[in-house]
Amino acid sequence: MGLFQTVEQEAFRAGINPRTKQSRDWFRKKVSNMRVNRRSLMREEPIVAKNKTIIGNMFMFFYDAKHKDTLPYWDSFPLVIALGPAENGFYGMNLHYLPIPLRAKFLDGLMDITSDKRFDENTKFKVTYSYLNRAANMKYFKPCFKHYLTSQVEGKFAMVTAPEWEIATFLPMAQWHGNKGQVYKDSRNKINA
Repeated sequence: MGLFQTVEQEAFRAGINPRTKQSRDWFRKKVSNMRVNRRSLMREEPIVAKNKTIIGNMFMFFYDAKHKDTLPYWDSFPLVIALGPAENGFYGMNLHYLPIPLRAKFLDGLMDITSDKRFDENTKFKVTYSYLNRAANMKYFKPCFKHYLTSQVEGKFAMVTAPEWEIATFLPMAQWHGNKGQVYKDSRNKINA
């Protein structure tokens, strides 16, 4: 049994109702200190390997930043919600750029703007850059918004379906390079600017 299924079963046994504040708090506490093997995670069920992103979905993938030598820090295993196409790649929000408490608040807001309320394998985020930029409660997107180059993606994208969004959001999967101690400080500054 994979990591996602194990955590889901524990939540079910604990009587946790999915997609509630109680659920997000429980998942945050449960998975925040877990040790994660990223390569194994990419092969787990119900992860779906894709050759390309699909707008509105959440993905994990290995990434080699093109300008890594000039970046103060970067994440080589981003957890991204794809927002739209961009030159030679796509725009997306890497949730790892937010500290866990802000990530929880941001996920709360994002769960309200989905394609449906079934939260199954077909549910997507119905969010655009212009919506995020206008909505006062969506200010957390600012440090997360990134332009990813398809040529720098290593391997396939692993799609995370709606039933696993909460688990994936709180798993300690970021793989930081550079001055990782500066990431959350800079993110808070961007949010409050």
